[in-house]
Amino acid sequence: MSPLKQAIKKAQATNRNLPFAIYTSAAEQRIYNIPITTPTLMVVLSGEKKLGKNSDIRCPEGNFIFLSTSPRGNMRNIPSKHEYLAIIIEFEFKDFEFLQQPQKQQADYLLGKLDSTLEQTLHQFIEWSQFAPESLWPLRRQEILQLLFYQGYDNLYSIVKLPGIAHKVHQHISNHFGASINIAELCNELNMSESSLRRKLNAEGTSIQEIKDQIKLALALHLLQTTFKPIGVIANHCGFQSQSRFTAKFKSRFGLTPSDLRKTRVIDSG
Repeated sequence: MSPLKQAIKKAQATNRNLPFAIYTSAAEQRIYNIPITTPTLMVVLSGEKKLGKNSDIRCPEGNFIFLSTSPRGNMRNIPSKHEYLAIIIEFEFKDFEFLQQPQKQQADYLLGKLDSTLEQTLHQFIEWSQFAPESLWPLRRQEILQLLFYQGYDNLYSIVKLPGIAHKVHQHISNHFGASINIAELCNELNMSESSLRRKLNAEGTSIQEIKDQIKLALALHLLQTTFKPIGVIANHCGFQSQSRFTAKFKSRFGLTPSDLRKTRVIDSG
């Protein structure tokens, strides 16, 4: 997998907005209540990922796991001798439209092997993303799905849970991140009254404020995993009024502080 890792390092050095993320750590990470808002492919290149309440789902080096949407998921990222390294690709629901109709039995995840064909496809995806416009990203994501489908993962659609109102609210707030939420505009976009919106969100076990907090904390988690920006800068960027408030919210959600997570990404030379 050396050529793939080299492509990853080259892509990271460009500082471009990329259609994938790279998560690394030098020490084990235990992160709780991670929101998965769209179907997400995680390919482990070094180390091992364990998922589930009791860490009973294993995705070792050289394998992948395709996760369905979930409001809260527990994960352990376990380095090998040198590091934990994984590629993360988030898909949109419309990327799956070319597949068969939804199956009666849905699945929370799909496990598979990173063979040479998939590895080469990911390599090309990473290299291509360094110069291709964002408008073409869906085509390459669909190419990955098509490959998996024709490799025998014909139950791929089983992980697609059709988005509810909460997802649509999530998309609206994400698209207007940093701005004040205009409830009237949101209701107009969803073609429903405010009371109906709040009732439907309550039925899905959430609220506008909870979705807003989830977006802020998920972004903070992503930035802590993919950058070395100061924690105070990340807190401010994600809309928290103080670093202490951010730390408290982050630990309450994920089970560790931002500083604890940052330490896992740095090898202790002492």
